[in-house]
Amino acid sequence: MTMAEFLTGMKRTCYCGTLSSADIGQEVVVCGWTQRQRDLGQLIFIDLRDRTGIVQLAFDDKTEKSVFDKAASVRSEFVLGARGIVRERSSKNKDIPTGDIEIEVSELRILSESETTPFEIIDNCPTAELTRLKYRYLDLRRPELQKNMIFRHKVAKVTRDFFDENGFIELETPMLIKSTPEGARDFLVPSRIHKGSFYALPQSPQMYKQLCMVAGFDRYMQIARCFRDEDLRADRQPEFTQIDLELSFVDMEDILDLGERYIKRLFKDVMDIDIPTPFPRYTYNEVMERYGSDKPDTRFDLEIVNISDEVASSEFAVFKNALAGGGSVRAVNAKNAAKTYTRKEIDKLTEFVRGLGAKGLAWIRMTDDGISSSFAKFMTEDEMNAIIARTGAEKGDVILVVADTDTGLVLSTLGAVRVECAKKLGLVKPGYNFLWVVKFPFFEFDKESGEWIAMHHPFTSPTDDCLDKLDGDKGEVYAKAYDMVLNGTELSSGSIRITNPDLQKKMFSMLGLSDEEAYKKFGFLMDAFKFGAPPHGGMGIGLDRLVMQMLGAPTLRDVVLFPKVQNASEPMTNAPADVDPQQLTDLGIEVIKAEQ
Repeated sequence: MTMAEFLTGMKRTCYCGTLSSADIGQEVVVCGWTQRQRDLGQLIFIDLRDRTGIVQLAFDDKTEKSVFDKAASVRSEFVLGARGIVRERSSKNKDIPTGDIEIEVSELRILSESETTPFEIIDNCPTAELTRLKYRYLDLRRPELQKNMIFRHKVAKVTRDFFDENGFIELETPMLIKSTPEGARDFLVPSRIHKGSFYALPQSPQMYKQLCMVAGFDRYMQIARCFRDEDLRADRQPEFTQIDLELSFVDMEDILDLGERYIKRLFKDVMDIDIPTPFPRYTYNEVMERYGSDKPDTRFDLEIVNISDEVASSEFAVFKNALAGGGSVRAVNAKNAAKTYTRKEIDKLTEFVRGLGAKGLAWIRMTDDGISSSFAKFMTEDEMNAIIARTGAEKGDVILVVADTDTGLVLSTLGAVRVECAKKLGLVKPGYNFLWVVKFPFFEFDKESGEWIAMHHPFTSPTDDCLDKLDGDKGEVYAKAYDMVLNGTELSSGSIRITNPDLQKKMFSMLGLSDEEAYKKFGFLMDAFKFGAPPHGGMGIGLDRLVMQMLGAPTLRDVVLFPKVQNASEPMTNAPADVDPQQLTDLGIEVIKAEQ
């Protein structure tokens, strides 16, 4: 029997989870998967599940024998179609929305049978994640993940509606592009026609969306797929989705206002949550000094305090050497942490900071029994009192101190310490704390290469007050760049772009690119800017990260349909995989296998 014959006269009239007491007495047809079957002898109940929820199918002594016998043969995950009358349940289930009703089945069709699944299709499934990812199509049947994907769909819909209403045109940029330096490693695609040459998958549509501005599409948006060959982590996948924007004839204030209005609309429409605006705004230097991160979580305090002046005369070698080497000594006061941070727990925290590259962690514990410290014997009483006063420490607090000749390392270490302490102490408040970080340095020094590189990308415009400083210290050049941050996660990054050819040439030169090198890499964009480029800027908002934060999901894998795992492979299809040797021959590629 064909599927068409199976479904003849059995077309679905409603979804399982949409039925209610208002439907009592109505004949309905539902289709879905068997969550479970309970055979009580004279009674059989089947919980039928689709993406909207579960409804109970009932079979009793009034049911036609052939239908009853068929119900007795049903097992978990069988695909069924059922016709019947909605009636009130005698034993109600308050745990599900349809718990007041059931369907008295008159016709039942088994549309597909199922083998025993490798794990039960339930929320909070205890099966190891790797197994669930191997059978991702089954994992995605779980209500929790289905709700996540439907939620993501709603986010995308509101996004398109909002930007359409604000005059944006959705345009699709190419997926096979020229490899250009954008800060991460490209995924390369070999060309069969042009042997020895490669396309790259886009890390972002950056240059194409700027070309859209030159083309006169003054408000561009795209929900774009992007690719970066980077190591994975909880909030990073090798392929990701970005809400990509570019606008002409605007300044930074226009773009930040747009971003805030979008977020406000999104949270209201999707979650009925009012996000207060305008968002707090911090400079890059300010967040690094206060929070040790350019994406700070402000749902808790634990701000970093500079105690270099308080220990400037100290003979404690750790502090003395750090200051003598041009570094600093800084601290975090963990309020009411003395009971939690015993000596043993502080030792664990010390190992944690060593794993971040710091040499160690100094501390002061202020308990009912008095003050204890890892370095008090090297300090005068006045110096210890000065540290306590500067950090505002009181009885019950723990002061955590990091010193190094590299102030950047001190700040980033304490930035990680404050997050670790907040989690340990339960200080993270619920809610959504948005903020902007602005005025980023244009350049950052890469210790590995010993060169200055662009912190964002080379098309970012320097701030107006830095234009006369371009021949000086590169560390003093700032950019018209901005990041949107939510609860310690960078959601978006953007900037006002350079459109002046002479200024662009100057910035390339400062990045160590000759005219020839710059033209080889970016010539098509530089040529376009010769033909009337409007002032423009934009941003990209990470859709995956945004959905992850809105749902409070622990990893991106909970909001991405078919995710990769830590080693960038996909367990379900075993990608990446070997290909047919003939394909490699056609591409002119010889593969050298790494030794096992």
